[in-house]
Amino acid sequence: MTKSLILVVEDDVPIRNLICTTLKAHNYRYVTAEKGETAILEASSHNPEIILLDLGLPDFDGIEVIRKIRTWSAVPIIVLSARTEDSDKIEALDAGADDYLTKPFSVEELLARLRATQRRLALAQNGELRTESVFVNGKLTVDYAAGCAFLDGEELHLTPNEYKLLCLLSKNVGKVLTHTYITQQIWGRSWENDIASLRVFMATLRKKIEKDPAAPQYIQTHIGVGYRMLRVE
Repeated sequence: MTKSLILVVEDDVPIRNLICTTLKAHNYRYVTAEKGETAILEASSHNPEIILLDLGLPDFDGIEVIRKIRTWSAVPIIVLSARTEDSDKIEALDAGADDYLTKPFSVEELLARLRATQRRLALAQNGELRTESVFVNGKLTVDYAAGCAFLDGEELHLTPNEYKLLCLLSKNVGKVLTHTYITQQIWGRSWENDIASLRVFMATLRKKIEKDPAAPQYIQTHIGVGYRMLRVE
């Protein structure tokens, strides 16, 4: 797999050096930026395949960087931040971030997030995530054209909302989707009772696709934030 070009946006010199040393040791290419304004310029001029973004930048907040980049690019953005509140994670993800890694983080976890993002990019480039294709993930298959799903070759009997939820998660495999994003996509709004309904539909969907709903293999819960479909070998 070809290593991606990474844009590292981090104003803390020791952390930036650690990230860059790690990337270099694993043969990733990278460019760096210390401020939000520079990050936007680097993103537009170098066209990186992944952005690692700190939120606490000296000129303006990293959330604003995400919003500006999202006006013209869908490049995957992994937030690296010391902010641990669910509200901060939700704000970043709703602004358009693809993942959120809390400081301090291990080098191994950072590399794992990069590999997962690269796999998702490779699948998208190969057309395996297009709506006209058939999505296959382990023993789970979603045939978007036929409007049905299968587990280990057996058709799943899903309600319309369960199927819409499964499609939304599968089309964003590897990406954390917030409660607000999911409910807006499913119901066109995001009220408190919609989030409660989402939990119910998620529970019934898991019963149908997970061998052990208490230890889910396909759908991971990010408490207080949302859900992510995992890539299963």
